[in-house]
Amino acid sequence: MTKAESKYFNTARKMDEAFLRLLEQKDFEYITVKELCAEAGVNRSTFYLHYETIADLLTECVENMNRQFSEYFQTTLSEFQQTIRTATLEQLFLVTPDYLVPYLTYISEHRTVFKVALAKPEIMRTDQTYASLFCTIFDPILQRYGVPEEERDYLLAFYIQGMMGIVRRWLLLDCQTTVDDIARIIMNAVRR
Repeated sequence: MTKAESKYFNTARKMDEAFLRLLEQKDFEYITVKELCAEAGVNRSTFYLHYETIADLLTECVENMNRQFSEYFQTTLSEFQQTIRTATLEQLFLVTPDYLVPYLTYISEHRTVFKVALAKPEIMRTDQTYASLFCTIFDPILQRYGVPEEERDYLLAFYIQGMMGIVRRWLLLDCQTTVDDIARIIMNAVRR
């Protein structure tokens, strides 16, 4: 990485961090470019060199978080994809502490951005994320379980909406319930 690239990425990181600090203080809609630049210690022109709108900055924050998210798990997404065909059905049941605790821990640690994601799912592109996971992870798992193809999308929508309802409520209560307790609640709601 050249010095110019390093400076560019360092400035972007500063703006990401400033944005997250501001999100803790106020709603997304009320954050201005001016105050973001003041918080990050950069000029307005620098902001516009990186982004067109604050929503673009939010999107970048989410993309960075999605990259960091995989670090919370013991296996990578590509490793897990490879094991779908050979794993036992027991190993493919993902509503377990092994998967829920890292997921919920990550949400708790980044709750400010996830609250924005709930309020503004179109900005966070959550539909695209779920569609990608459906194709690469969930559809092959449901196929292994013998769920007919025409039912998979409906079944997955049911489970995801239910689990997200619990997570949404947890976020609205500022993650006061422990991660382990929320994982237990989800596991009790999702019976095999």
